[in-house]
Amino acid sequence: MAQQHLDPPTNPTTGPSPTGDALAGYLRAQATEFLRSLRQHREAGGDGGPAGRAKSRVGDNGSEGSVDAARALRRSARRISGSLHTFRPLLDPDWSEAIRPELAWLSGTLAREHAYAARLERLLGALNRLSGMAALPVQTASAVGGRSAGAMGVPPEPELVGGSRGRVGTAEPVSSGPRTQPTGNLTVGAAKAGALLDRQLTLARTRAHSAALQALGSSRFHAVADRVAVLASEVPLTPAAYTTDPRPLAAAAEDRLTDAVAALPLLTAGHPYNAEALVHGLSADTAPQPQDAPWHQVRLLLRLHRYAREVLYGEECPVDGRLLAAGQALNLHRDAAEAASAAASAARTPRIAPATAYALGVLHADQRHEVEAARFAFQQAWQKTAVRTT
Repeated sequence: MAQQHLDPPTNPTTGPSPTGDALAGYLRAQATEFLRSLRQHREAGGDGGPAGRAKSRVGDNGSEGSVDAARALRRSARRISGSLHTFRPLLDPDWSEAIRPELAWLSGTLAREHAYAARLERLLGALNRLSGMAALPVQTASAVGGRSAGAMGVPPEPELVGGSRGRVGTAEPVSSGPRTQPTGNLTVGAAKAGALLDRQLTLARTRAHSAALQALGSSRFHAVADRVAVLASEVPLTPAAYTTDPRPLAAAAEDRLTDAVAALPLLTAGHPYNAEALVHGLSADTAPQPQDAPWHQVRLLLRLHRYAREVLYGEECPVDGRLLAAGQALNLHRDAAEAASAAASAARTPRIAPATAYALGVLHADQRHEVEAARFAFQQAWQKTAVRTT
């Protein structure tokens, strides 16, 4: 099936074609958003200076304002970095190649604390649902550096057909295969498995929180912020960029996405339950599952494609429901795959009770089923796209 490229933001018959000015305007806007978010983060006490560290010790650094500002920082850093990658022929190569990895470092460092907290909440919620227990310890959104605001019950998440939790975009509920019914061993081991996961992921979150504070107070971060401040007023375009149409570069990013999707086993993923994600996930290898890597790569390429659309359309970029649904499915795929890996890692803890290991094994299988459900949801969203654009 032929993939239709995105439409240009201006009609060549009624207006001028876009040039590098569109890229420059987009980068200036993202740089301005980066600086605004940084100021809000510092005002909320989330910087890595003495005041920020003091507030962190008393638990104020996890305020909603600080969390939102850090999320906005990551969002603008990703968009700047992604646009520099897609449209690099239009930019000064030395400057672009110097700042792009630094933005990726910053975005990744700031994302880890939230990722560990979300992973723990996901796993404890799944344990609660699988075991039928009324309460398991869970991190709250306001917990900082691994300090929980207290144990609380996690209400079972709403079940869809086959038990899959994630509605992706406007897609119909999908089945992720048969669910394991609670058993005596699972009920006995679930509480200890939850406590083990809480200890391990809370420790990881604490370390990620400290690393983020150190990063925001480092000379490396200040160098990145200085470069972004310059970018807010002056974009280092090449001389030819002012007369170059960026649409072919955006089309190349879309082609890379299309090729990567074509390499996925979409025929297999088109069946609601095929056990491929589970079978391959049972490997004793501690390395990340190699079968997940192509899906993660598609997620990154889809993000670059979305950013390229934003560059071309500017503030009038229309919401593409098909891209939104596909992106949400791939986000669920990543979250479930990483949660399954965390459950498998906890199950390898020495000298744990058999019931605990059993509960972690059931949890691992449950999350691999969620991986499979996310692949099915992506396949459904993408095939609808292919039918409409052929």
